[in-house]
Amino acid sequence: MANQDYSENQTIHKESAHEHTLYSEPVFIVGKFEITNSLITSWIAALMIIVIALVLWKRIRIVPKGLQNVFEMAVEAFLSIFDSVTGSREKSMNFFPFVFSAFLFILINNWLGLLPGVGSISRAVVENGEEVLVPLFRGGTADLNTTLALASLAVMTSHIFGVIAVGAWHYFNKFVNINAFIEIPKKILKDPAILIVNPVKAFVSAIEIVSEISKVASLSFRLYGNIFAGEVLLASISALVAFGVPIPFMFLEILVGLVQAVIFSMLVLSYFSVNTSAEDH
Repeated sequence: MANQDYSENQTIHKESAHEHTLYSEPVFIVGKFEITNSLITSWIAALMIIVIALVLWKRIRIVPKGLQNVFEMAVEAFLSIFDSVTGSREKSMNFFPFVFSAFLFILINNWLGLLPGVGSISRAVVENGEEVLVPLFRGGTADLNTTLALASLAVMTSHIFGVIAVGAWHYFNKFVNINAFIEIPKKILKDPAILIVNPVKAFVSAIEIVSEISKVASLSFRLYGNIFAGEVLLASISALVAFGVPIPFMFLEILVGLVQAVIFSMLVLSYFSVNTSAEDH
C-alpha cells in the first residue's frame, strides 16, 4: 500500500517539458471559470490602456505638451488616414473611439507576447495525474479565442452602426432583399426585365450573409496566424542559438505586430464605412 502511494506521488510530481500549443491553457480555475494564460495577458493589456487613458485625462491641457502632444499628433495622423477610408471627418470621429481602442489593444497584446518571461514563466498544474508546467502568460492575440472574439465584436458593431445609419428595414434588405420582390408587381408592366434583375439582386444580397461570416474568419485567423507563428519562430530560434541571432527576428516581430494591428483596424474601419452607406452607394 505504501509503495502504491509512493508511486502515485512520484507520478503527480513528475514534470513534463512544455511545448507551444495551438490553444491557450488554464492557469487558475475560479468556480467553473477557467482563467487562461492568454486571458491574463489580455487583462494586463486592457489595464495598461485604462491607466494610459486616465493619466492623459488628468494631465490634459488646452496647450498640449509632452505626452499629450505625442498622443494628439498620433490621433490627428490616424484621423487623416480614417478620412481617406470614410471620406468624411464626421464618420471618422464616430468610428475613431472603437477602431483606435481595438488598434491599441491588439498592438499591446502583440508586443506583450514578445517580452522576456512571456511563455517561459510557468506554474505547475496537475493534468491527468501529471504535474506539468503551464506558462503564466501567453500573448492574447496568439490565442484564436481572443482574435475570434475581437473579430466577432468588430463585425457585430459594424452592423449596429449600419442599422443606426440607414435604418433597420433598409439595412435588413441589404441581406434579405424583400424589397426586390415587392417591386416586381409594381414595375413589371413598365420594365419586364425586372423579373430577371430583381431575383438576381435578392440572390446577391443573400450572398452578403456568407460574406459577413467570412469577415469574422478572415480577421481572426489572419491575426492569430501571424502572431502565433512569430512567437513559435522566436522560440525555435532561441532554442537553437540563444544569443545574438534572435535579435533581428525580434525586431521583425515588433514590426509584424504593428502591421497586423494596423491591418485589423483598417479592415474594421472599412466594414464600418461600407455598412453605414446606403445600398445604392
